[in-house]
Amino acid sequence: MTTTPQAVRRASPRNRRRPATPADPARPLLPGAQPVSLLDPTGAPLPARTDYPEPPGDLLRELYRRMVIGRRFDTQATALTKQGRLAVYPSSRGQEACQVGAVLAVRDTDWVFPTYRESMALVSRGLDPVEVLTLLRGDWHCGYDPAARFTAPQCTPLATQCVHAAGLAYGEAHQGRDTVALAFIGDGATSEGDFHEGINFAAVFKAPVVYFVQNNQYAISVPLSRQTAAPSLAYKGAGYGVPSEQVDGNDPVAVLAVLTRAVEHARAGNGPFLVEAHTYRMEPHTNADDANRYRDGAEVDAWRDRDPIARLEKYLRDRGELDDDGVAAVAAEAETYAADVRERMNAQPTVDPLSLFDHVYAQPTPQLIEQREQVRAELAAAEQEGDA
Repeated sequence: MTTTPQAVRRASPRNRRRPATPADPARPLLPGAQPVSLLDPTGAPLPARTDYPEPPGDLLRELYRRMVIGRRFDTQATALTKQGRLAVYPSSRGQEACQVGAVLAVRDTDWVFPTYRESMALVSRGLDPVEVLTLLRGDWHCGYDPAARFTAPQCTPLATQCVHAAGLAYGEAHQGRDTVALAFIGDGATSEGDFHEGINFAAVFKAPVVYFVQNNQYAISVPLSRQTAAPSLAYKGAGYGVPSEQVDGNDPVAVLAVLTRAVEHARAGNGPFLVEAHTYRMEPHTNADDANRYRDGAEVDAWRDRDPIARLEKYLRDRGELDDDGVAAVAAEAETYAADVRERMNAQPTVDPLSLFDHVYAQPTPQLIEQREQVRAELAAAEQEGDA
């Protein structure tokens, strides 16, 4: 049988119809290639996006107000550590858009699971600032009633709140309530097992959780490049079947828009959502840290030029929704707020040294009872000596 050139061409693999490439099942889960941004670093608006509509003006003005008050609170709390009124304070200066935008995206009856860095978020949520600072003062409890404020205690161990948030959200959904749990996470916490266990559980059982990663570029002194080789931390969601997005964490409008959609996704019964905000911690990790050891001033200055408060103020001024009087009024309110915090924190708390032995065991051990009595005797002797 003679084979014609035409038959050879038809039979050639190059000319055969290739089967359609199957759709990538991870495609709907992956974040955008670039972080969502609705304002440029100067505060000028970028093209509108239908997937992330801009929040209404009154909400943006409230966002600005709370960010200014939050920053002044943060500055005051930092000063209190230098005065010995706080044992430690992890500043969130530079992360105001994330701290405030997140709590504005949820309801007062939704649950928030903060880390030790979320003091600004908690006061923006309406918690008493002195109660918020109680834990950082050195007390044995968090200072506020978690059940009454729908706010878990600030979590110091990395990522354990991820599991707590998943469990609470699952329980709320199981009881027919439309509660959403918002779990704050630092970039370093995504390297912990509890993060992966929490997000996997939430995905499998469709728990309504928003995992909000504030990627401030450093886990104490460890840069992001030494933590992951992923294109961004938001890509970690795809492995668990969780949709995700990355956002410019210094763009307050974009943060609020992205988190609003993430919360709506979770509340609608679609399971968890992962958001990564690219931001920067302007201050050291805590007052005990020397950030000059691992980052240089030029890097800090570059991020200072992307200040979230200045960015939103410029945008609101250009839209005619904020003027000099409005800016001055908010600044005055922030100063009044800080003065109240300072005055109340300067009052020496009344503590019972014997409470040190409470809640150690359900039933005190003989050794604990002996130690408590020793302290009681020393206190009594000191009081008698003072009276003499």
